[in-house]
Amino acid sequence: MHRAERLILSHLWLAFAAFGVAVVLGAWQMGMRTPYPAPLENSDLYYLSVTAHGVLMAYVMTTLFAMGFGYAVATSSLDEPLRYPALAWTGFAVSAFGAVLALATIIAGRASVLYTFYPPLLAHAGFYIGLTLLFAGSWIWAGLMVVTMFGWKRRHWGQPVPLVMFATVATALLWLWTSVGVAAELVFQLIPAALGVTDWIDVGLARTLFSWTLHAIVYFWLLPAYIGFYTLLPQAAGGRLYSDTMGRVTFIVFLVVSTPVGLHHLLVDPEHGAGFKFLQSVFTFVVAVPTLLTVFTITASLEVAGRIRGGRGPLGWIAALPWHEPMVLASVLSFIMLGFGGLGGLVNMSFGMNAMIHNTAFVTAHFHLIFGGTTVLMYMAIAYTLWPELTGHRLVSGRLARVQIWGWFIGMMLLTIPWHATGLMGQPRRMSGFDYSVPEIARLIPLVDISFVGGLFLVASAMLFLWVLLRSHRGMASAERLRFATAVNPPHRVPGILNGFAVWNVLALLLMVANYGWPVAQFFVRDSKPVPVYRVDTTVPELAR
Repeated sequence: MHRAERLILSHLWLAFAAFGVAVVLGAWQMGMRTPYPAPLENSDLYYLSVTAHGVLMAYVMTTLFAMGFGYAVATSSLDEPLRYPALAWTGFAVSAFGAVLALATIIAGRASVLYTFYPPLLAHAGFYIGLTLLFAGSWIWAGLMVVTMFGWKRRHWGQPVPLVMFATVATALLWLWTSVGVAAELVFQLIPAALGVTDWIDVGLARTLFSWTLHAIVYFWLLPAYIGFYTLLPQAAGGRLYSDTMGRVTFIVFLVVSTPVGLHHLLVDPEHGAGFKFLQSVFTFVVAVPTLLTVFTITASLEVAGRIRGGRGPLGWIAALPWHEPMVLASVLSFIMLGFGGLGGLVNMSFGMNAMIHNTAFVTAHFHLIFGGTTVLMYMAIAYTLWPELTGHRLVSGRLARVQIWGWFIGMMLLTIPWHATGLMGQPRRMSGFDYSVPEIARLIPLVDISFVGGLFLVASAMLFLWVLLRSHRGMASAERLRFATAVNPPHRVPGILNGFAVWNVLALLLMVANYGWPVAQFFVRDSKPVPVYRVDTTVPELAR
């Protein structure tokens, strides 16, 4: 196997191993919240499990998948060997070591702080150092993506960067900008406090820095799925991308407006004025623009494919699509979940409604639809597309892949729709269990049961997904190459502003300064009010008792 393929598979297998563990933990947590006995039922173990579930899914799986997919895009779309392979392997090793260190700290019972970084609750230093290393390895990847693209541009002067590489670099740049906030919180606040350098911490500053990353990181998770929509789906459907320009605009808008939106998570925090909260809420609505552009462009691309395949009449093109292709099926189902999840997002970003549902299961439902639904399902479809080239073997079964995709979709809908309802009925999140003998809580039992069934669907689907990938390392040989969609009108030249990121990085910086300059600076020019940290330092034997 070529060096690049080994590198890519190393990233993807570690990502999916983390995913498999996280799904099982999630199902156990749901069992804890039902009226029925769960194995190893213990509230302390529950919060340990929630922390591990969140870290493995939201940080480990997403980061390593984005890195592996990025290397696959760079080598395939540019038709060049991987640049600086030793540095790429170093990034992988640093991220993998950081992930293992963070997980070991969680398993030791010394980091049950969930996957968010909200002091004064403070984990052991190993947890924060591990996640810092995970991110540091990804920064190496991001730098390599930028260097690779600009090196290619120098060697192909005047030619448009392939859309898939352009979008991958936009993702890398977005991650670099996005991670500034959490990196500052980790390096200058959490790690020194965890190491005992100080016993006090400025909670307002920490929450503000984390908000810098908190929502924008969602788009870092989501953009690989959008890359699949624009560059893999039209090809799998047998058609062409409706507009290359629309794709470039979409990823540029994500890069520019994704970061200055985090304060809508702090709408009830007293440290920030209504003006900045309103400004960032407006930008949160603006982030919906590239999604609307994507819905239009991808729907048009699918219609092009359906017409090429003989579809007639206003809607005949839908039936003509190759629904047997995992990428086509997964993309359409992802769009459905994105629609439901997006509607929930409109609630979350609106001050009055946010205040009513922020600490309820409604937010958990929204998050799982966008991330666990749309994002993860597209990761699966992308993996099915990559595997023949990476392994040299065909997928063991397209039928099983389709069954798995349907299982994930059905499970996620069964999981999240009842959560929306229970959230509106007042069920809180972040609780390990409920007293269902109370009549007001007992009325939730039917909805809780449906969600639990959905969780079982998800576990079965996840195991089938891993089995299909594992079995596909053997079997019939395949010489299939990874191919990306071409546009209906392929661009021979594009304006410089749509072929690079210099202007857009400046604009992104200006917006971040405008939106976060004073919200961060105020903690240094006004009297700060640090509070004592609360250290989580419990061992597994104590948890077991």
